[in-house]
Parts: sequence; C-alpha cells; structure tokens
Amino acid sequence: MAAVAIHQFAECITCHAWSPDQSMIAFCPNNHEVHIYKFFTDKWEKLHVLSKHDQMVSGIDWSKSSNKIVTVSHDRNSYVWTQEGSDWVPTLVILKLNRAALCVQWSPKENKFAVGSGAKSVCICYYEQENNWWISKVIRKKHESSVTSLAWHPNNIYLATSSTDGKCRVFSTFIKGVDTRGSKSSTSTDSKFGEQIAQLDLSSTWVFGVRWSPSGKTLAYAGHNSMIYFIDEVESSPVAQNLALRDLPLRDVGSFCL
Repeated sequence: MAAVAIHQFAECITCHAWSPDQSMIAFCPNNHEVHIYKFFTDKWEKLHVLSKHDQMVSGIDWSKSSNKIVTVSHDRNSYVWTQEGSDWVPTLVILKLNRAALCVQWSPKENKFAVGSGAKSVCICYYEQENNWWISKVIRKKHESSVTSLAWHPNNIYLATSSTDGKCRVFSTFIKGVDTRGSKSSTSTDSKFGEQIAQLDLSSTWVFGVRWSPSGKTLAYAGHNSMIYFIDEVESSPVAQNLALRDLPLRDVGSFCL
C-alpha cells in the first residue's frame, strides 16, 4: 500500500473545500481568514489569504464549473469570491440572519447556493443580473434548531437539510426567473419556494450530515447516534433502511452510489 502524505496546514481547521481540479485547497485555520494553498511538485505553497469576514469562517464551497468560492461566517455574512487575474475579488451577500451562518453549498447548476444557520433558517442566494448583486430568500419557521448540513438534489430545485432538532427535511427552492419549469411529468417545479416536501424523523439525536445519491433517488443522512439512514422515494412514500455503527458520532456523509 502506498504511503499517505501528511501536511499540517494549521493546528485547527474549521472547514475546507477543494478546487475543481483538486490541485488547490481553501480552508479556514479556525479564525476569520481563508487560506488557499496549491501543491507544487513535492510541497504545498500558500497563494492567497481571503480576509473579509469579522468572525470565524464556518463554511466554504468551491464551484466546479464557474470557479467561484463562497464563504460564510459566524459574522452572519457571506462572500462570493471571483478570481480576477491573480486576485480573488469578494462580493458581499446579505443573508438577513440574526445568528451565525454555519454551512454553505453551491447548487448543481451553480446559479444558487444555500446557507444553513443557527437562526433555524436556510438562505437561498442567487445572482440578480439587473442589479449586479447576490440576494437571498429565506426559508423560515420550518426548523426547530440550528441547520447543520445541506445537500442539493440533482434537479437543482430540492434541498435537503439536517438539523440539531434531530430531523432531516427536504424543501423546494424554486425561484421564478432563476429556475425553469420542467417537463409536465416533473413535480419539483410545481412546488413553491420554501414548501416542505418531506420531514424525516428517524433519528432521536442531532443530525449532522446529509447527501443525495447521484441519481437523486435515495437520500442518506447521519445522526449523532452513529447511525446512517437511507431513504428511497422521499417525495412520495419514503422507505427507510438504517445502518448502525459502533464508532463515535457521525459528522457527515461523503458519497454513495445507489
């Protein structure tokens, strides 16, 4: 077995994201900054330090096609970073939050991103071409506690969330003028923005990670009780399977194929 290379970027890393070609990594060293490193031949070198946030950065996502970085922080703000030449230029996104932003993820088409927060709400952010800025719409009064993780369905409309209230939920994020109506057989574009499609109460503990399968037919989420829940037919008649592990509480779901 080949040896695994180890490089210590910082004593503590709160969040990270890889560049589209996996040659660079952006991470927060447990403060208000985001450091970007690139691997050259046999070593990592620091290229950039993104420093617009006032408090600890809690979420980073790097888009695969548009090469944009989005960051969120405990300061309740978000920035979209665009590379112009050798510099990363930030654009502030007003999230309308009164608690910390905790996680962030680009949608599959990269025309939206979602932000989970400690305000028991989710912000869906999108670019308004007419005014040349990013704005947000908020899904409120659905969660009973902090939103810890997000996962976009491949259809770019449905968003799954996990929360410390022990539940996993699926919402519609359809925004007129941003999303397009699908085929007549598609139900995802018939639902209104913020409409709750499903609520899954399988876990009696905090829920930290959630992920859709590539086909979008199966949803998986992990609980603080070291269990993974797999749910088929989420939209119509959910069918669940559970997998119990003996290890420490699970923090996230990476990827799976079903």
